[in-house]
Amino acid sequence: MRVLVIMHVESEGPGVFGDLLAGAGASVSVARLHRGDRLPGAGDVDAVFSMGGPMNVYEELSHPFLRDEDRFLKEAAERNLPVLGICLGAQLIAKAAGAAVTKNPVQEVGWSTVTLTEAGRRDALFRGLPELLPVLQWHGDTFAIPAGGTLLATGTECRNQAFRHRNSWGLQFHLEVNRTLLEEWFAAAPELRAILARHDELGPGLGQRARTLCENFLAHARR
Repeated sequence: MRVLVIMHVESEGPGVFGDLLAGAGASVSVARLHRGDRLPGAGDVDAVFSMGGPMNVYEELSHPFLRDEDRFLKEAAERNLPVLGICLGAQLIAKAAGAAVTKNPVQEVGWSTVTLTEAGRRDALFRGLPELLPVLQWHGDTFAIPAGGTLLATGTECRNQAFRHRNSWGLQFHLEVNRTLLEEWFAAAPELRAILARHDELGPGLGQRARTLCENFLAHARR
């Protein structure tokens, strides 16, 4: 399976998902758009992971590669290519599908719990996962659900946490994090100790839930 990982900043790579892709024997290519890498044609890959980043989807003047990814995601939707978007990646999927991406009333930073909707509990991506998911948040924007899309998970401070549109899924939260990523992301933040403590408290279940979701996505993409 040919898997494309799209990165928008060096610190936000695939994390746990990268290890799982390697273990699954996938042929992984990485497009570091912030370094000037070009995106392939949507017909040249079998599945896509679009990762996070500190920029906003509407900052195309400052980050012109966002326009290129918008075109790529629109082509992916037309080709029914499986795409999994994380945080910024989810917002880019929503924007490409014609939905609004706007400021959330509050910035979500740190651990929270999201709740699967009835549709989310039935969706193939979340098969085998609990209704309540502890997740890491770090975002200030939120996406609307695209026309024809389905809300799959909700939160208290940001309602729209996951959606599906055609063959694409968007997750506002981060399941791919491990301790190394958290130490890097929050190195200068006063919340670091509390975030790491919560990570350790949640234990190996975090990695298992990431594995389950990633395997579900890859199983869908293989069909």
